[in-house]
This record gives sequence, C-alpha cells and structure tokens, in this order.
Amino acid sequence: MPVTTIDDKTALIVVDLQKGIVNSPTIHPISEVIERSCMLIDAFRKHGLPVVLVNVAGGAPGRTEQPRRYATLPEGFTDLLPELNEQPGDIVVTKRTWGAFASTDLESQLKARGITQVVLAGVATGTGVESTARQAYEHGFHVTLALDAMTDTRSESHAYSLSHVFPRLGETGTTQDIIDLLAKRSSKQ
Repeated sequence: MPVTTIDDKTALIVVDLQKGIVNSPTIHPISEVIERSCMLIDAFRKHGLPVVLVNVAGGAPGRTEQPRRYATLPEGFTDLLPELNEQPGDIVVTKRTWGAFASTDLESQLKARGITQVVLAGVATGTGVESTARQAYEHGFHVTLALDAMTDTRSESHAYSLSHVFPRLGETGTTQDIIDLLAKRSSKQ
C-alpha cells in the first residue's frame, strides 16, 4: 500500500550507512541512497522528530553454512558516515544481528518517546532493512519504507523485499512522498 500518512510520533531509522559497508558493490548507486537518507534525516530533524542511526558491529553467534565475512572488523568499519551528520539528540544503536531491535534497547527508547510509526532507509534491503522492518512490525509500530533510499548487493533480494515482503509489513513510498507527508502533517498542526 502506498504511504498514506505520517503519525505525529514517527521516527526515522537509517540502517547500516557506515564506512565498512558502503564500499560494497550495490545494485543502485550508494551515493543516491546516502543522499536520499540525508534528505530524510534533514526533514525529520526539521520537524523535531527522532532520528535513529544504526550500525552493525558483528553478527549473531550461531553457526552458518556460509563463512562470516570478517573474523574481526577492520578499523573504522562501524563508523557512521559523516554525511549523516550525527547530532547529540540522535538515537544511535549498535547491533550485532541483522535487525536493529533484536538484543538492543531500540524498542524501549522509541516507546519511551511515544513513537507509533517508523520510517526505514539504508542497506541492505534484504537483510538489515528487512529484518528491522519485520521486527518493528512485530513490536506493533506502523512501518513505512522509503524504497528509493535503500539498496542491496543482490538484485534478487532487493526485488523480493520490495515486491513481496514490504507490502505485508507496512506502507511504501519514495523519499519525496515521505517528505511531502511530513510537511503536510506539520502544516495542520
């Protein structure tokens, strides 16, 4: 369902736009994802709404068939991109799983602020973004996904999330759709 509304208490969650990940080959130019994510960040800050910046610093401890990419993370891997312009009022979450809610205090931080809706952007569509969206939905948040502010390293994962998973978790739209709804919401207040 296309994005129809932005709740009064909405937070933006930007997933894994960090130095160690953005150099991976992605199906859409990462520069465009960063630019659109920054547009959303600026809009949320302008309207006094919370911005959550998420980075990943490891993985869940279970066994997998595929080897882990790094035994130890390279220097600076977890550093958030400077373009995000982290502010003292931002919520910063470091995760060690695909989703930003598992094993973190993100849910309690959002609920303490009365947040009812989250907007998601970032990388990778089929892992970090999708897992965070699933967890947000399961925690009872209204979920909105900025489809043009995300990408993946695998086209099939990106396409599957956009067409089959995200419509079942919430509403989808473009960065501009979301910014326009934020402006419309503010003009009514």
